[in-house]
Amino acid sequence: MVEVNFYDQIADEKLKFAVILAKADGKWVFCKHKERDTYEVPGGHREIGERIEETAKRELEEETGATAYHIKPVCVYSVKGKTRVNEILGEETFGMLFVAEIQTFEQELHSEMEKIIRTEKLVTNWTYPLIQPKLIEEAVRRGYIEG
Repeated sequence: MVEVNFYDQIADEKLKFAVILAKADGKWVFCKHKERDTYEVPGGHREIGERIEETAKRELEEETGATAYHIKPVCVYSVKGKTRVNEILGEETFGMLFVAEIQTFEQELHSEMEKIIRTEKLVTNWTYPLIQPKLIEEAVRRGYIEG
């Protein structure tokens, strides 16, 4: 069982991830990892000494090829339960959820992502089906993005 919770703020040092709900020209932007057959929103681990906003920008650029965009924080989220990241049942990890509007992309991706897709509808074959749809629901609920 995986539990996703949302917070307005938390101590910065607890934030380990940044996840970005991205759109371009009104369409969702999803990534497909080279080693998986599923889709996910851009995001990843915070590096040592990196501000969480820097993590979000770096991950958005690396995973989508975005070169011009507007990005803003939505809220803190946590995931509790056993996942690929949480090895211990009951462990809670925290991340910052962002939204971004991408204006331009590089021609080629230079990351672990095989491709990106732009679509008007949400994907159904999620990499993290118990987490990522809940992040989208929360951003919509808070008025940061249209569903």
